[in-house]
Amino acid sequence: MSKKLPRAERRAQLLETAREIARELGTDALTLGALAERAGVSKPIAYTHFESRSGLMIALYKEINDRQIRDQQEALKRQPAELDEVAHVMAQAYMDCYAAVGPEWHAIGAALKGDAQMEAYQREMVDGHVEFYRATLAPLSPLPNEEVRRRCIAIIGAAEALSQGITHGCIGKDDAVTELTSLITTWLR
Repeated sequence: MSKKLPRAERRAQLLETAREIARELGTDALTLGALAERAGVSKPIAYTHFESRSGLMIALYKEINDRQIRDQQEALKRQPAELDEVAHVMAQAYMDCYAAVGPEWHAIGAALKGDAQMEAYQREMVDGHVEFYRATLAPLSPLPNEEVRRRCIAIIGAAEALSQGITHGCIGKDDAVTELTSLITTWLR
């Protein structure tokens, strides 16, 4: 068994171990029992942190999403407030985060299709992304705020589709960045 860690450190260790399992063996192999065994902790410790397999998958999905938002916010701090540059930074940060995480992002989402808790979280996540994009892009666009919000819904969908295209080998990361940047700038001018 591994040594006693503070709760936050143990959770971070378990999430990292869960990512490794998903990356190496796929999401079907990711159970709380397998996680506990790989992490060197008892099953009750894994259950205390995540309660269920769905809870674990949602925690993984949320961590990836939170990292993506943080990366975009950091990248935008260093960028002049012009639509072309901001669109490129947002597209680059989105695809960089996806590339860093790998295909498990989509695999985790697919593994939880039909799970009410996951569907509620995904709706919340998309709404958060839409609001982040709207708040960032609306000041750079001549369009009414509500129109920018509606278009951001489609932009998020396109970003997700492009990242899936990377997974399936249909498009390279640099091309995905170029296409997403073009979509953002064209739609918001």
